[in-house]
Amino acid sequence: MDLSHRFSKQELALLYEEVLYTIRHRMGKPEPHHVADAQELYAYVQKAFGMDAEEHRVSMQRVKELESPIFCLKATVKEAKGILGKDVSGFSDPYCLLGIEAKSQEPAHPDSKKRLKAVVKDLIPEDQIHRTQVISQTLNPVWDETFILEFEDTETASFHLDMWDSDMVESVRHKLGELTDLHGLKRIFKDARKDKGQDDFLGNVVLRLKDLHCWDDQWYQLEPRTETYPNRGQCHLQFLLTHKRRATTSSRTQPSYTVHRHLLQQLVSYEILQHQAGSIAWDGELSRHASTVLYLHATQKDLSDFHQVMAQWLAYSKLYQSLEFNSNCLLHQITSIEYQWVQERLRPEQKAELAESFQSLLTYGVSLIRRYRIIFPLSVARSTERLQSLLRVLVQMCKMKAFRELCTLSPDLPKMVSEALKSGTTEWFHMKKQHLKPMVKSMEENGKALAKLLLEVIADLQQCQKTWNKFFISTLKLNLFSIAYVELESLVAEHVQEQLHEVDSSMSKPTAESLFQLYLNLQELYRMKDFLPERDGPLALSDFHQWFKEAVPQWLQKAYTIALERAQRAVQMDQLTPFGEHNKHSTSTVDLSTCYAQIVKTWQQLNWPDPEEAFMIMVKLVEDMCKIALMYCRLIKTRAEALSLSEQNEGEAANRLCIVVNNIKQLRLLILKLPSQLDWAQLERRTGAVIDPQQIQHTLHHQLDSTVSCLDREVQDVVQALATKLEAGIARHIQELSASNDTREPEDSIIPLMKFLESELQYLNEHLVQENFKSLLALLWHHTLAVLTAAAGPQTSSTQRYKKLQCALKSLELCFHAEGCGLPLETLHSAAFVSLESHLALCSSTSRKLIQKYFSNRIQEQLDASSEKYGAVTIKALYRPSEQKLRVEVLNAVNLIPLDSNGSSDPFVQLTLEPRHEFPEVVARTTQCKRNELHPLFDEAFDFLIPPEKCRQEGACLLLTVFDYDTLGANDLEGEAFFSLRHVPGLDADEDQADMGWVPQTRLSLTHPKPSGDEILRLLESRKGDKEAQAFVKLRKQRAKQSKETA
Repeated sequence: MDLSHRFSKQELALLYEEVLYTIRHRMGKPEPHHVADAQELYAYVQKAFGMDAEEHRVSMQRVKELESPIFCLKATVKEAKGILGKDVSGFSDPYCLLGIEAKSQEPAHPDSKKRLKAVVKDLIPEDQIHRTQVISQTLNPVWDETFILEFEDTETASFHLDMWDSDMVESVRHKLGELTDLHGLKRIFKDARKDKGQDDFLGNVVLRLKDLHCWDDQWYQLEPRTETYPNRGQCHLQFLLTHKRRATTSSRTQPSYTVHRHLLQQLVSYEILQHQAGSIAWDGELSRHASTVLYLHATQKDLSDFHQVMAQWLAYSKLYQSLEFNSNCLLHQITSIEYQWVQERLRPEQKAELAESFQSLLTYGVSLIRRYRIIFPLSVARSTERLQSLLRVLVQMCKMKAFRELCTLSPDLPKMVSEALKSGTTEWFHMKKQHLKPMVKSMEENGKALAKLLLEVIADLQQCQKTWNKFFISTLKLNLFSIAYVELESLVAEHVQEQLHEVDSSMSKPTAESLFQLYLNLQELYRMKDFLPERDGPLALSDFHQWFKEAVPQWLQKAYTIALERAQRAVQMDQLTPFGEHNKHSTSTVDLSTCYAQIVKTWQQLNWPDPEEAFMIMVKLVEDMCKIALMYCRLIKTRAEALSLSEQNEGEAANRLCIVVNNIKQLRLLILKLPSQLDWAQLERRTGAVIDPQQIQHTLHHQLDSTVSCLDREVQDVVQALATKLEAGIARHIQELSASNDTREPEDSIIPLMKFLESELQYLNEHLVQENFKSLLALLWHHTLAVLTAAAGPQTSSTQRYKKLQCALKSLELCFHAEGCGLPLETLHSAAFVSLESHLALCSSTSRKLIQKYFSNRIQEQLDASSEKYGAVTIKALYRPSEQKLRVEVLNAVNLIPLDSNGSSDPFVQLTLEPRHEFPEVVARTTQCKRNELHPLFDEAFDFLIPPEKCRQEGACLLLTVFDYDTLGANDLEGEAFFSLRHVPGLDADEDQADMGWVPQTRLSLTHPKPSGDEILRLLESRKGDKEAQAFVKLRKQRAKQSKETA
């Protein structure tokens, strides 16, 4: 890969010479993560510099001929800890002697002690020995002194360090003054045996240079010369293997910092291009080969960490402007420079170079941000991360102390970016406008082009708001969406107005359609203003709807025409069969629902701001939808008639009528939903200031109510037609039931009627929606009651006929109620039903049952009577179960009417047990007659032997008839009273009561039978062949003749 464009050929050759020289004269033990093989490194740099084999061979030969550098060990004695205390005080005065032994003398035998006892003074020439300062009275000395130690061969040389306790000549008196313990006394005696001024050995560190890395920093154990005091503490040493007098041209002519930067730039550009070739974005991590080469070069040149970071920043920031890689790589250098920044450490030319790199990257970064839509498209992976990273780099760079000190005119980054975003947005808009410019200039094509342009703008703003905005706000406190929206909104308004100056009411339909889409897009763009922070003054798009005022009638007409044509096509295609398994209406209602939904959508899309004009638009839309509804009713009925005529099938015709009813009902539901779907309530609130609510009510609601009424009439007409088809069948079956043989059981007689109804109603229930089916049931029920009432009208002595009709009524009630799924009971139990049910119950009863019913009615009338118009009779009654005896005491009568000419009466009371067929053997009893008395006192008791079950029969009673005795003619009727035996005292008691004393008196009003007759009596009278019935009627008629009641 040719990278020669980075440097001139001569520069590249010199740089290549430098890197080959670095590898050839490598020192130190390789780091674990570095490449140890020199041939690998040669192969790597050959590729990185784009050298062919011959160029590499020539360069390599030239490097071999160059003089080797002077090898140096840069040793720093940092500190020590835990050393021996040699002085009387328990402390020492340590210092170090250090140097390099050219050839290490390995011990001849592992057990030899000679090597251990050797010291620096004995091994290294005095002029090559370096000495640290003496640190007084401490066991943890700190020196932090650096020494440059030259050597020739890494393989044979070794580093030696001895640590000594400095001893000055002191008086015994002074030493005794420092004495603190017994150990101190021992040290005094030991010192007395030493030569004056002799230093004490504290320990040593011996290291072979070939065991050192290029850079080492660690604690080493201080070793003893003898086994005495083996634990002598530790010494902290730092080593760096460097070169002096490198023979390469670059090293001789250029600063180390500059050479290293050029090498870094060359290798990094190669690494980036390698990643791009593999379609992988470079994240700043160098390969092992590049890291090894750069590490060797930096250490050999003895470059400080700060200068290495500076070189990296200058190289990376420059490469970022020409090669694609993650700008996060720059953050590390920014942080390191900020942490280590000391302006005085840089030469003037380095300061200028750094300032220029800051300014260059800032200008380049802002230019990228200006074109962020193109540089960081969302369609490309990790674009958001790249832009976010760039923003962070620029922000952090502008905060650096180095940036502020070197760039005298510190820029306002947010302002620069804001201006760049504005200009970039304008450039992008004009580029899109040019790209979408129509080939043919017409209003229609212009409208389409504008609509497309608006879509592009909206999509861009959505990206700003949802994706990009958070990055600009978090890093620069800039609202990108606000900047872009204000620019684009103004540009769009200006451009659209310029294009729409030719719009008038005579525009073509295609033009109107293209303008509608443009209107919707502008509306969406204008709605996005809600995401803006607070803004002063109106936007350029505030009244954009006025630009389209001339097109609105065409938009409404188009919506109506499309809906009308679709509805017509739907009816023409409709076969009037249920649409789907669970639906009871046909396909045309689905299409009609879609038509209405589209009109509603048109209203919602328009969202016309002007309230008065919006009301007029609503009136037009509602009028159109009502017209479509009425047209649909007419067409669907016509369609049903046409299909029925073509098939001549009565069953199918009924089925189609069911579908028609369901369809119209469905249409009615659609109409009733319009106020909520079109949100009339909101329209009324909006127009409150300009339109009277009464006008809205009169115009919109009246129009809707009128249409719904028309639909209801249509439904009723079709339901009535269906009912008429069934009514004839019901009437026929009821007539056949009434005329059927009386020998058949009623349950058998009604089977044909019930089968007919079950079949027809089940069919209709399956094909009608529930509401329509119940309407039909209500019509049929009313008709059925009328037919049954007519059939039960003629009086006949045959109870079997009435039983059949009664059975039919009960079965029909169950059928029409359908366990709560049909008509509710309150609808079924109409006045006609109750009357018919009562009539049939009487007519189907036996004569004896009717007589019992008669007495039950009279007992009830007795209980309900409140007037004593004909007087009253007072009795006491008690039943004794053990004797099966009813005892009755007739006490008195009061307020009797005078029936004799003398103004008085001769009353007596007749007691009979009724009905007679229940008490055939019990004879009537009478009291004595009381002459000329209207308030007679009888005080007579009577016993009747009757079983208790007879007393409990329906209608069982004691009939007390008060007569006025006449000697010559028939006795006159004073009145009659009915006392029920079903609840007579003692009847339900477990034991007989002792006497009548506890029994309460019962005062019974006397009544006269009504001369107009009774329905039960008329029924009994009609049964000519029933002697018992005739006798009972005769008796009651005689009583009626004596009645004082008027008709």
